[in-house]
Amino acid sequence: MSGVVPKAAATVMLARDGSEGVEVFMMERSAFGMFGGLWVFPGGKVDTADAGAAATALCRAPSLLEANLTLNVPAGGLAYWVAALRECFEEAGLLLATRENGGLLELRDPDVRKRLGADRARLNAGEKGALEDLCAREGLTLATDRLAYVAHWITPMDNPSRYDTRFFVALAPEHQEAIHDGHEAVHSEWIRPEDALARNEGGEMPMISPTLTNLKAMCGYRSAEALVHAKAEVDPRGIPTILPRVVRRGEKPEDWEERLDIVG
Repeated sequence: MSGVVPKAAATVMLARDGSEGVEVFMMERSAFGMFGGLWVFPGGKVDTADAGAAATALCRAPSLLEANLTLNVPAGGLAYWVAALRECFEEAGLLLATRENGGLLELRDPDVRKRLGADRARLNAGEKGALEDLCAREGLTLATDRLAYVAHWITPMDNPSRYDTRFFVALAPEHQEAIHDGHEAVHSEWIRPEDALARNEGGEMPMISPTLTNLKAMCGYRSAEALVHAKAEVDPRGIPTILPRVVRRGEKPEDWEERLDIVG
């Protein structure tokens, strides 16, 4: 399995202020697929269209060059930002986009909510150009400038399906309701990172290392704005590429140990 080439993927951790502190939006994957039953953040594979000219034209910032430098890739970096926002809309129903006046999209108008609900269904059905169409109709650009790049993980070598995933964090848009799609994700909730970690420790919310590690890095902030600001100030050159691997010291899984190797 070591010859499996990882697919490019992007994930966004949405933060907001709750009554008891900073909360993050998490979803439980359906029982099918590689991540079946796990709790995750919205995200998925980078599509070819995410790197296309039409999608690129919808982005305010970073520039193509800035995105490539931030991720330390020769080309195609901005597609990760696009994919993160597209997947967030598809899976969570939250669209981080800005109006012509620079303000974030709000969904107070029931007619606009209905239109975007239809657009979300088109995207989830794999209809090409659906994201570009809705942005053109509603006068929107993607709020790629609101994403802070925070982590880079690659699926272990021996997995049959592998992903090269970039993690971002952003403030959740106000006046929009997060709703899981009911297909890829079967449950969702806003939860304090500390509470999610405690529930994982108690066996209630199964997660894998990238999710757990990123949750730990979201703890201890006084507000969602402070969290995102702090992450945006991190020099991307200091963000490591992490490749987990399992060291098997016996036949039983409880004898196995996971190592997090820094490979870049």
